[in-house]
Amino acid sequence: MKNYKLIISYDGTRYYGWEHQPDKDTVQGRLENVLSRMCGIGPEEIRINGAGRTDAGVHAKGMVASVQMDTELSTDEILDYANHYLPDDIVITQVREASQRFHARYNAVGKTYRYTCHYGRIKPVFDRKYVTRLEFVPDVEKMKEAANVLVGKHDFKSFCSNPRMKKSTVRIVDRIEISTKNGYLYFNVHGTGFLQNMVRIIVGTLLEVGKGAMRPEQVKEILEAKDRRLAGPTAPPEGLCLIEVDYQ
Repeated sequence: MKNYKLIISYDGTRYYGWEHQPDKDTVQGRLENVLSRMCGIGPEEIRINGAGRTDAGVHAKGMVASVQMDTELSTDEILDYANHYLPDDIVITQVREASQRFHARYNAVGKTYRYTCHYGRIKPVFDRKYVTRLEFVPDVEKMKEAANVLVGKHDFKSFCSNPRMKKSTVRIVDRIEISTKNGYLYFNVHGTGFLQNMVRIIVGTLLEVGKGAMRPEQVKEILEAKDRRLAGPTAPPEGLCLIEVDYQ
């Protein structure tokens, strides 16, 4: 039995997120079905460990997963077999053998997410499934001012959608970069780990600042209040993409 590290890209539009769910179409479920068929075993006998659990409708360019498999196929043959049988909106871009101790989730030390909006006059037809359309021109400087408050080690309870979260809600966000180009607005967020819907709530809150519905200094008050009801709305899933996972 060997341990493998996979890098996966997927369009999450039609999936109920990454994580395996009974009677629902998920990215993890699709991968497990194909790899179990490759190994000649039942789908319940293979479990893939993803670096994170992207929500329904969220995309990934660099999801990392680890999986234990008993196969005589080479890594190139595994790659070719899987991509032949996977649907067109999921692709494995890399397969390599990893140490037995490697775990995609527990060994991850950081993640980069990108959230993309479009505020240009002409709607984006060809990438409409991967951006959130805005009906206003955002004030980028005010959003940057507000974002600076969130950088660092904080209790992000106000930015977590799970009200029953029992574990610590303290996280480290070491970078929030906001930029625009040709009518597109980009949020690049890097941190050691994220709470449920945390990136989307951060973006939703910053967009409230960007359209003038919230003052930049209010973000500090929201952070300190530890109350989800005070933060902005959860931004739609289609604009979010997991770009990269970091390992030491």
